Amino acid sequence: MPSPDADTTADLALAARLEALRRERDLSLDAAAALTRLSRATISRIERGETSPTANALGRLCNAYGLTMSRLLAAVETNAPRLLRSDEAACWRDPGSGFLRTLIAPPTEGYATELALGELPAGAEIRYTLDQPQRGGCAPAGREQFFYLFEGELSLDIEAETYRLGPGDCLRHQGVDAKRIANPGSIPARYLIINTTTV
Repeated sequence: MPSPDADTTADLALAARLEALRRERDLSLDAAAALTRLSRATISRIERGETSPTANALGRLCNAYGLTMSRLLAAVETNAPRLLRSDEAACWRDPGSGFLRTLIAPPTEGYATELALGELPAGAEIRYTLDQPQRGGCAPAGREQFFYLFEGELSLDIEAETYRLGPGDCLRHQGVDAKRIANPGSIPARYLIINTTTV
């Protein structure tokens, strides 16, 4: 588990990345607010590192900026090392749910697959609310996503279906993101997230 200092460093790095992404797309704060339906003040506070974005806010931002969550959390490395040590993996914690996401194989140029570890506390849930059609950001066409549960319980709402996973279960889907991810159990849910871009 990352230290509080590591969490602060990750939050500041994420804030700088979000601001850079918005500016790269030549979006004002008002334009970004209109795309995400987050308030201008919220986006500004996130970019200044004054508040840590929730998973819902990050979902809205990655949709607006045309990125997967992993690509939002980690810069694409053109010369990424073949071996990534455990203490080098980037982590992010959702302040709302306590969800911890660790990028164990971050998005890298030349590779179609990225891996992340998820840990969701007992009783916690994440809701992703996208009020507009997706622009190919969090769930671009041609992307496959897999959830493999190591321990605990997991419940995922994808389109009109709810899926319950136990240890050893694997759920895969294409082109859309889960609208809700919840841990209905009494222990943390630990799982592997695999994203593969097929086109």
